[in-house]
Amino acid sequence: MDDDTKAALERAQDHAARWLEGLDERRVGPAADFAAVHAALDAPLPETGDDAAAVIDALAAGAEPGLVASTGPRYFGFVNGGSLPAALAANWLVDAWDQNGALNVMSPGTAAVEAVAGRWFKEAIGLPKDASVGFTTGCTMANATGIAAGRHALLARVGWDAEADGLFGAPEIDVVVGDEVHSSVAGTLQLLGLGRERVIRVPADGQGRMKADGLRDVLAKATNPALVCAQVGNVNTGACDPMAEITDACTAAEVATWLHVDGAFGLWAAAAPSLKHLTAGVERADSWATDAHKWLNVPYDGGIVAVRDEAAHRAPMTQSGAYLIRAGSAPDAMEYVPDASRRVRGVAIYAALKSLGRAGLATLIEANCARARQFAARMAAEDGITVLNEVVLNQVLVRFGGSEAGEAGDRLTNTVIAAVQDEGTAWFGGTVWQGKGAMRVSVSNWRTTEGDIDRAADAVIGCY
Repeated sequence: MDDDTKAALERAQDHAARWLEGLDERRVGPAADFAAVHAALDAPLPETGDDAAAVIDALAAGAEPGLVASTGPRYFGFVNGGSLPAALAANWLVDAWDQNGALNVMSPGTAAVEAVAGRWFKEAIGLPKDASVGFTTGCTMANATGIAAGRHALLARVGWDAEADGLFGAPEIDVVVGDEVHSSVAGTLQLLGLGRERVIRVPADGQGRMKADGLRDVLAKATNPALVCAQVGNVNTGACDPMAEITDACTAAEVATWLHVDGAFGLWAAAAPSLKHLTAGVERADSWATDAHKWLNVPYDGGIVAVRDEAAHRAPMTQSGAYLIRAGSAPDAMEYVPDASRRVRGVAIYAALKSLGRAGLATLIEANCARARQFAARMAAEDGITVLNEVVLNQVLVRFGGSEAGEAGDRLTNTVIAAVQDEGTAWFGGTVWQGKGAMRVSVSNWRTTEGDIDRAADAVIGCY
């Protein structure tokens, strides 16, 4: 190793270690805003470059005031996991190895690691053994991959080759979603030419779960093949669609169906014995999408897609070229994801699953849910503070000033959220649920303890 590389890596390790050592007590929100950090770093592109170690020092000094302690134990603003030690260290190895994960011939070692990681994922969740797996940037691209597989399969059944002939003049397929469909699914539909506004919406219950009888009614009237998108883990309430009833409805339909599951974080509940009942029936779907950088607590970024029909999975993803050399009988990773050149994201997933094991994964998920219930209980015990949802997973919705306080309650809720963010002990974000402003709480980090929840609750009550 040359001296420049060694010095830069040593400085990066020092800065990373200092960041991690202070994570548990660090102010959670940023100490500087975008404008301040931009001003500190912005300068004309230099004519001659600095040495690598100096670049790392300047980068850390300039950027760190604007960083958010989102991998710390009291960040609850979005469904962001932390970084498990083994997964973080594996990610450093991935950076040092710098392998292109497109083709097995490019890196048979990491291809084998990803193959094992995919099998372990299926075993942990209880998905079919022969389902194919791909590692994406996140659940948005995992959704895109699974829905593209469904589009291919449904059109192939009526004699249309979507990949060769496109969608111009193609037979119509219906896309059926719940009223609480996540924005990433809508974004996927617009990307794939299926249209985010062209969907058939099925009513949801008070917690955001798709009503299975509504789906049955839609499918009973359908004349086109139907691509059904279900959800496991509502982004606000954590509620899971009734998967057993939904799969029954799809199986009983007279039209051809494809059932895709958006399980960005909630799919991991299937790995926890006390929560698995919430996902019962999910294994009968046709495709599944989730994030590893949420509840599996691997570093960004890492999404996972699995598809029951491997041929349908590969059809919209596979690229061909004279220079794309296939090695052996094992399939290449680029046949299962939208991108060709790609980071080997499955290595960190392998490390996380191996370091946790089945028991550790279940404990992580169940502990986060217990901490969510703990926080909800603290809030519900205070006058004028209302928990709006049934706390079934790791999501809590909190409103200040009473659940029916109208615009005054919205303003108070937003004021409390801003005050908590400014105070710095914890970080929560806002949302709107069924027309009411709320503070959204997501407990997703392996580091979060009972003490962290009490400190965060004390900070909220103090700001209220």
